[in-house]
Amino acid sequence: MDRSNSVSRREAHTTNGTKKTQEELLVQEEEQEVLSVERIFESKQVPSWQSQLTLRAFFVSLILGILFTFIVMKLNLTTGIIPSLNVSAGLLGFFFVKTWTKFLDKSGFLKQPFTRQENTVIQTCVVASSGIAFSGGFGSYLFGMSEVIAKQSTEANAADNVKNPSLGWMITFLFVVSFLGLFSVVPLRKIMIIDFKLIYPSGTATAHLINSFHTPQGAKLAKKQVKALGKFFTFSFLWGFFQWFFTGGDGCGFRSFPTFGLKAFENRFYFDFSATYVGVGMICPYLINVSLLVGGILSWGIMWPLIEDRKGHWYPADQSPSSLHGIQGYRVFIAIAMILGDGLYNFIKVLGRTLYGIYCQFREKKTGSVLPVGARASPAEASLSYDDQIRTELFLKDQIPTWVAIVGYVSIAIISTITLPHIFHQLNWYYIVVIYIFAPVLAFCNAYGCGLTDWSLASTYGKLAIFTIGAWAGASHGGVLAGLAACGVMMNIATTASDLTQDFKTGYMTLASPRSMFISQIIGTAMGCVISPCVFWLFYKAFHDLGVPGSEYPAPYALVYRNMSILGVEGFSALPKNCLTLCYIFFIGAIAINALRDALGKNKAKYIPLPMAMAIPFYLGSYFVIDMCLGSLILFIWTKINKAKADAFGPAVASGLICGDGIWTLPSSILALSGVNPPICMKFLSRKDNIRVDKFMKP
Repeated sequence: MDRSNSVSRREAHTTNGTKKTQEELLVQEEEQEVLSVERIFESKQVPSWQSQLTLRAFFVSLILGILFTFIVMKLNLTTGIIPSLNVSAGLLGFFFVKTWTKFLDKSGFLKQPFTRQENTVIQTCVVASSGIAFSGGFGSYLFGMSEVIAKQSTEANAADNVKNPSLGWMITFLFVVSFLGLFSVVPLRKIMIIDFKLIYPSGTATAHLINSFHTPQGAKLAKKQVKALGKFFTFSFLWGFFQWFFTGGDGCGFRSFPTFGLKAFENRFYFDFSATYVGVGMICPYLINVSLLVGGILSWGIMWPLIEDRKGHWYPADQSPSSLHGIQGYRVFIAIAMILGDGLYNFIKVLGRTLYGIYCQFREKKTGSVLPVGARASPAEASLSYDDQIRTELFLKDQIPTWVAIVGYVSIAIISTITLPHIFHQLNWYYIVVIYIFAPVLAFCNAYGCGLTDWSLASTYGKLAIFTIGAWAGASHGGVLAGLAACGVMMNIATTASDLTQDFKTGYMTLASPRSMFISQIIGTAMGCVISPCVFWLFYKAFHDLGVPGSEYPAPYALVYRNMSILGVEGFSALPKNCLTLCYIFFIGAIAINALRDALGKNKAKYIPLPMAMAIPFYLGSYFVIDMCLGSLILFIWTKINKAKADAFGPAVASGLICGDGIWTLPSSILALSGVNPPICMKFLSRKDNIRVDKFMKP
């Protein structure tokens, strides 16, 4: 703004300067004409919103929804780190329907061509469906209610604070809490997208991806990307199958390979040959992977060995390694302190930016200014581009009546208020009413903040509900379970609200109707409410050590969330000696590191680790971090050799690795349920232990 004003003042002195500026503006306009996305699609008619909702789109969405639910569920139950799968969802959706329509076209049966609007519907439905695997809490609050997790904590594990998973109540619970967020933000779609012009980086990136698929050049590239994805999908699936043969017992197989020696293995530093996390490492930014590594070295390399040396002084020497009154207590509660410190800082930061942005919007409304969310001119200085004119016109064409949103929200809130106390008798109806009174405000804040920063604070709002409702209910009235249930209600509302506004942004940029986006989100959410519990139930029945520390699926966040609820209800009495002091240090440290990152600016902040990422290996260890760093290294070398190819095919290769290994869990679960066990146990022993085993085995 200041720069353009100074240029204007400087050019007012000379006629030549004015002419030069006019010529430059003409050149810029011509460039905009060339770069205009909507001019590329000008000859293609935009289908009606009913035509965008096709049977084939929802069939493909169902197949991909099941695939991605398995992937998200596996990530949830192993580390809780879930990368964006938008690229693979968009790519596979495009590939399946394009192949379908191409076959029908050759057969002469094609009635409706495949459009980018239909592609957007698939993308929305798949992400909504698989998103329930995260917001449903199968790796966090919901599984944290179970007896398996409660046994790992000696406090608050009475029957009143335990509820074991069951398909019936899980599906019912998700159906009554997962739709409120959608109805809460529908009336605000025009304000968010048109008036406030929020960026929604993920939604914008997805729209660019879908638009590119439907250009001739983009279609050719997408075909090559799908081929690359297919190759690595096959490799990853077969690698998972091969590894299975060597896992015939506890601590067997490649995932227990002591890559850096047995001592490092004891401290959870090893490469576990997981194709999933190599792929995740290729997708996650370098800073995330480095932060995880720093956290792993700090905790398992330095802190935990030092604290274990104080066994007998800080905690009883005969305490079980998995007891929260021993070393496990330090691992869990210090990780919680870092997560809460990071969450609190970002909550205040994003909420502050949200309130300031709204204040600026309404204060400067008369002058035509827009929110300070990017380097763009205000409407007073520049007219809408051709693309924005077309997009705005079509976005406002298919209105969703406000009364539909209000009636939908109130109706579901009433049904939910009646139903939830029957599922969780600890959760009184007036707790739910209070949540639903504040929920629309928090849903708006989350959707708005996500538009500014691409950062969803759904889990932070969930933790807020844990502490407030848990403390309100009290220890003697099942406060731990009430807090976890309230967390689920709040997380689902906040998550679906931000997801829908992201989808509105994607739809805005691909000319998909808001109505088709809304209906697609509802159908995808309904699919997820059934698919996710069924997939979790398969894991729960197939893997009997699910949720046990050190197992293949430790579900780390389930214990973390349960212990947050215990802290909210019972205070700090559960902590071992000096643990509270260390928690204060790391809580303040997380806030200080975040403040330092913001103070130094983006260029220097990329060299400072993220506290939230550092906290994850505090409890889990660094075995998956080694995989992710290897993925980062592969991508880094590939980028140095051929940046264009790495940018084009890196996400496809990573998605193939994640999808292949993720979908292997389906046949491995079926084999486990059928009682088919792996034939070989590959285990690694020290030389001393090996001699003892040999002596024992000899007749």
